[in-house]
Amino acid sequence: MDSVDLQVLATARRWAAEGRRFAWVTVARTWGSAPRPPGAWLVLREDGLVEGSVSGGCIEDDLVMRMRDGRLAGKRPFALVYGVTKEEAERIGLPCGGTLEVLIEPQPDAALLDELAERLSQRQLVAKSVDLSSSLVTLSAAGRGAAMRWDGERLLTVHGPQWRLLIIGAGQISRYLAQMALALDYEVTVCEPREEYGPGWDVPGTRLVSSMPDDTLLEMVPDAHCAVVALTHDPKLDDMVLLEALRSPAFYVGAVGSRLNNAKRRERFLQHFDFSEEELARLHGPVGLPIGSHTPPEIAVAILAEMVAVRNGVATASRLPHRADLPAAGELRAAGACAVS
Repeated sequence: MDSVDLQVLATARRWAAEGRRFAWVTVARTWGSAPRPPGAWLVLREDGLVEGSVSGGCIEDDLVMRMRDGRLAGKRPFALVYGVTKEEAERIGLPCGGTLEVLIEPQPDAALLDELAERLSQRQLVAKSVDLSSSLVTLSAAGRGAAMRWDGERLLTVHGPQWRLLIIGAGQISRYLAQMALALDYEVTVCEPREEYGPGWDVPGTRLVSSMPDDTLLEMVPDAHCAVVALTHDPKLDDMVLLEALRSPAFYVGAVGSRLNNAKRRERFLQHFDFSEEELARLHGPVGLPIGSHTPPEIAVAILAEMVAVRNGVATASRLPHRADLPAAGELRAAGACAVS
């Protein structure tokens, strides 16, 4: 889930505390082109006020009409399907060929919303189940790898930090990267074994550990929802975690440094650690998209943007053309600047 969904939850809890009537809407399934993915949330108040979205606005208009004329009243959850026919899709305003199924909870349980918010504040992974036949809505702990399911009778959605980020080093870039990653609902662990850096770390919502980088990663048991970014500039630390990360299922592995230093790192791995070219191709170094970033927050933006690109299966920095005069993320070329190496 992302920060937009957290805002929806906060609004629903506020309306419940005010005694307002509202409905909870979840995208259960989509076919073809759809503006919002399965699992997206919307809450709709009795006076038509909306928080969140399940489409580009077309479905929302119909839901507002249904709320105002009483069709979203009652207590039992039910499903609605939009765009079954081409004519209906055009009437509603869905993209060509798009079909959208949503699940409506006309009267959400305020206590359950509070429990969900509390679990999420503790960075827990939570499964929410809505059963149409029994009208039962429950929350339970979700395991890593749990996924949303909808069979027409029961909707299971998973909420919380399903993506994890391990940052090596507690420097300036790490601080900005951690804050931005939290906004995208990553569970952030910062590994800093150097005693000079750890005491100054103060980013709320992150976990700081002082164990060695490779041990930290192995304890996390990395999976395909895990990213690893090495930012110490110290091969003795960065290489330790990269050696493990490149052979793990982690979806993203990056290391800060110049093109020259990253080329030397690849050469070391090839010669001394029996890595294949395919394994080394997974290393994003210099880390981040080549956007000419110079400052720590700019470098953090470039790193997180590349992580988003990899997650979404689009072109990454290794496949983008580099202008000869355009530095990669973390590769400073400004006059008098200390180059990252």
